[in-house]
Amino acid sequence: MVGAPLPYLSPFVSAPNGLPLDAGSLYRLNLRRVNPLFCNRCFPVFSSFLAADWPQWRGPDHSGHVGKGEKVPSTLPESPQVLWRVKTGEGLSSPVVSAGRVYLFEAQNGIETIRSLNAETGAGIWQTPIDKTFSDSQGPSGPRSTPLVNGDYLYAQSCRGELQCLNITDGSLVWRLNYSTNFGAGFFGENGNAAGSTRHGNTGSPLIHGSFLYALAGSTNGAGVICLDKKTGALLWKSVNERAGYAPPIMAKIGGANQLVCFMAESVTGLDPQSGKILWRHPVKTSLARHVTTPIVIDDMVIVGSHQFGEVGIKITPSGTGWTAEQAWLNKEAAMNYSSPVVVGDHFYGVGPHRDLICVEGRTGKIAWAKQDVFSSSPDKTHGAFLVFNDHILTLTDTGELVLFESNKNEMRHVSRSQVCGLNWCNPAYANGRLYVREGIKKTGELLCLQLVEK
Repeated sequence: MVGAPLPYLSPFVSAPNGLPLDAGSLYRLNLRRVNPLFCNRCFPVFSSFLAADWPQWRGPDHSGHVGKGEKVPSTLPESPQVLWRVKTGEGLSSPVVSAGRVYLFEAQNGIETIRSLNAETGAGIWQTPIDKTFSDSQGPSGPRSTPLVNGDYLYAQSCRGELQCLNITDGSLVWRLNYSTNFGAGFFGENGNAAGSTRHGNTGSPLIHGSFLYALAGSTNGAGVICLDKKTGALLWKSVNERAGYAPPIMAKIGGANQLVCFMAESVTGLDPQSGKILWRHPVKTSLARHVTTPIVIDDMVIVGSHQFGEVGIKITPSGTGWTAEQAWLNKEAAMNYSSPVVVGDHFYGVGPHRDLICVEGRTGKIAWAKQDVFSSSPDKTHGAFLVFNDHILTLTDTGELVLFESNKNEMRHVSRSQVCGLNWCNPAYANGRLYVREGIKKTGELLCLQLVEK
């Protein structure tokens, strides 16, 4: 019932603490270990973000831009100092930083597990199991969705569609639900024509705006998108009869109104964030719905991309009491596969289909410039993570090189570059002049803390 807390309908037999016994025998192993010295003395928990936090996918405002007042480098050290490094389990989830802690989502003994670390030293604080791992041909047996920290709570979404809210003090469970058991979403893996998140896992991180948490449950039973009370998990509304893609939802101001923009398996859809009413919908159909990149918005233009159909600009216009969505441009030479671009002014920057770094005009979709010598992997595996440092952009390549360049729409102006880690497909987190980088793709790796700006 809408407005009531959702019961957790577990498909497993549960132990006394609610954990599924068949999920790697977590209950017997007692993987949740909390050090009270860290929790109660060294790291008091704050109820709001610090200015330098990187608490969610693509940073403070989901855009890849650093927070206001954050110190950033004007050039890269030739060999950035590694302050600490810790071993990590498998996974493609990016690290997040909040209130002196780093949170890492990884596989441990066949279980997707959240680990809390001291941001200064890398020392462990607590860890909490979330769900069984999922394996396929596309990546490691580990989580692929980045966790989200908001106030006193952390939210984690597993590949299989388990969504949990944890207390950041000790990792204890606050509430939980499951997209399949609670909403009938289904999860099939690489079987038949399964498309979108039902095939390769739930990767698009949830989004919080005010007291609401938005998630792409991906159910064709009227719950493709759900809105929950972030503190209780109570269902506030559900909408859209469509599978989820792999991209996260975003909140954008379009035509003077906040809109929830969702890149689904068969469309880009705009919703009223208060009610879930569908405001507009633009079909985007590809085989197996590999829709990965985070949507971006420039003025009234919603921009998404796929390696199959290219990069597309969709113009959103008020029309009477509603909205219209019309394709303004399509550019296959600007197609972005699974690296999400960043916006600076009226242009955006990302990885093109020819393993090139490209700058694209948002209004027309025309490529302003392209640079070929930044990435070296094959085009189908090239990945770049982009962070905006005021008037510069920092890119972490999939081969572990940092490249700093000016956010200049007229030409590529390289500033500096530095090799810092091995193979990776994860976006780094940036806080307090430090870059938190997770390396490793189809195997275990390391989480490194790099000093880019001296205190």
